[in-house]
Amino acid sequence: MKSVIRMLPGFLLLGLLLIPRLAEAQTGKPAATSATNDQQKNTDVYIALLRRNVRQEKSEIMGSMMALSAQDSAKFWPIYSDYDAALSKLNDQRVADIKEYADNYKDMTDAKADELVQKSLAYQKQRGELFAQTYDRVKQALGAVTAARFAQVEHQLLLLIDLQIAASLPIVGSGS
Repeated sequence: MKSVIRMLPGFLLLGLLLIPRLAEAQTGKPAATSATNDQQKNTDVYIALLRRNVRQEKSEIMGSMMALSAQDSAKFWPIYSDYDAALSKLNDQRVADIKEYADNYKDMTDAKADELVQKSLAYQKQRGELFAQTYDRVKQALGAVTAARFAQVEHQLLLLIDLQIAASLPIVGSGS
């Protein structure tokens, strides 16, 4: 029973992320809309996802899953806040890259496609480095078990967010 309760916040976040897409699918609107409208809608969904208060939702889930004492919380939350601020700056660049993708989607060239993928890889690398640095800071302050719990929960949350974002973007060269 305890494990079900501990997994509940993750399921709630998943539901929050997927409900808009399920509701869209149930509206009965024809799937064949103009590519330009779909492209803009997908870009807007992506940007809204990054810009809305995902940080607050993540923090609430993280707090629930970490189950820290008051003393450990005093050590953990400043580290997490620093991480979250740095991640937010990285996500600003990610938004700019998605806007660039949207601007070039219809006339994608090999050079532009490669440039955009290289930017995406650089983002992933920077995010991974930030994640590793934060893990080390949490481990130094609270020990490896607590740091592993942070890493596991944060990784799951990032995967859910990334999945929602990826599902919102059209595939290059798909014509839709």
